[in-house]
Amino acid sequence: MKLAAVVLAAGLGTRMNSSVPKVLNDLNGTLMLQHVLNTLYKLKPKRIVVVAGMHIEEIKKSIQDGSNIFFAHQKEARGTGDALVKAVPSLRGFQGTVLVVNGDTPLITPETLKKFLLLHTKRRDTLSLISFISREPDSYGRVIRDERENVLSIIENRDATVSQKSIKEVNSGVYAIESQGMGLLKAMKLNESKGEYYLTDLVHIAKNKGVKIDAFCMGSKDEFIGINTHQELEKARQLMKDRIIRRWIDRGVSFVDTTSVFISSDVKMGKGTIVYPNVHLEGKTKVGRGCTIYPNVRIQNSTVGDGAIIKDSTLIEGSVVKNRASVGPFAHIRPGSEIGTGARIGNFVEVKKSVIGSGTKASHLTYIGNAKIGKDVNIGAGTITCNYDGYKKHITVIKDKVFIGSDSQLIAPVKIGKGAYIGAGSTIIKDVPANTLALSRVEQRHIKGWALKRKSKVQSSKFKVTKKERR
Repeated sequence: MKLAAVVLAAGLGTRMNSSVPKVLNDLNGTLMLQHVLNTLYKLKPKRIVVVAGMHIEEIKKSIQDGSNIFFAHQKEARGTGDALVKAVPSLRGFQGTVLVVNGDTPLITPETLKKFLLLHTKRRDTLSLISFISREPDSYGRVIRDERENVLSIIENRDATVSQKSIKEVNSGVYAIESQGMGLLKAMKLNESKGEYYLTDLVHIAKNKGVKIDAFCMGSKDEFIGINTHQELEKARQLMKDRIIRRWIDRGVSFVDTTSVFISSDVKMGKGTIVYPNVHLEGKTKVGRGCTIYPNVRIQNSTVGDGAIIKDSTLIEGSVVKNRASVGPFAHIRPGSEIGTGARIGNFVEVKKSVIGSGTKASHLTYIGNAKIGKDVNIGAGTITCNYDGYKKHITVIKDKVFIGSDSQLIAPVKIGKGAYIGAGSTIIKDVPANTLALSRVEQRHIKGWALKRKSKVQSSKFKVTKKERR
């Protein structure tokens, strides 16, 4: 099947009461319109046309992987029918099926669209649409059929009679139109009361012209929910969240409490991973097999290798944590960092734009910035790589099997050779050769009797204050 797709995304979203274009609202880590486009990509259309209104430039900038996307501008909000007309020039030369979807229906699945297109092709329809059964039809257009179940028309809720409003089969807003059927758009007439052209009018126009049409009842209301208010947006977020979690449970991921986690739609996870409560996995994060993610962890656009353990209250951003590494609790891995295989980053450790070698340990109270650290290094508590001189960032290099004593400051640029030892409390300003002990301490002095003299002086001072107070 030769397929093109049109996304109607020109709605102003006035009921959202927001400066953000409706289709650019975030839905579980991905913009609403991007959800729709990601679904369409899986159908492999020859081209996709996005019809946008006054926010067209913002929409263009927001789209990922837009190499096969064309844009049509609907300058005036004159309805869905007019929006599709605006897409026609971008479809010039295309022969095949045109799939029309709405940009504010992010929950629609590729499986439903594939099934719909298969039925459309099998029945050799010129025009088809997806319908579904709704117990509360609300504002949806009703599908009107004759006694033989042939589709006659779509009646909008505002134009429906009392008896028509009782119909439970409603229009989803998804259409398939053969190229030769696009000419039907010319027969649309302006709805005077609304000042708009209704795309739904194509159904009775096609019927009157003897064109073969069908409505395929499939899917559910949840899948076709259109988002026009913040309440509907929140409902869609919850539905999306439930869908994402069910998918990962089916693939062998365990959740201690599914109600308190947030998983972005682009996240990937491996079998056997356990996710504890209040975990946020955001962006394009990838978590490997057999990992444990403890409570209050947030991981954003990062990769976590197989068997890794991320302990409580840890933040990881734009970084890589390799297999069997352990990070946290209360650690912060800032963008551009790499934690090596089997490495341990512990309590209150901050790592920024640094490479930590396999087997290396920084167990507590440490800052590592702009550093390249080798394998099996021990970094003592209170260690700081002093990487910024007020003008420029500098690199600290620590080779394999180095021992850094507690409360050490490494003043970059500096290099610590393989197997070297840095004594606790040292400030290192020069390179340290391999297998060398480096010490930098003020000589320790003892002043005998100093504590007794101080005690006597303090007591005398207190006595004078007391006499003054008595006066």
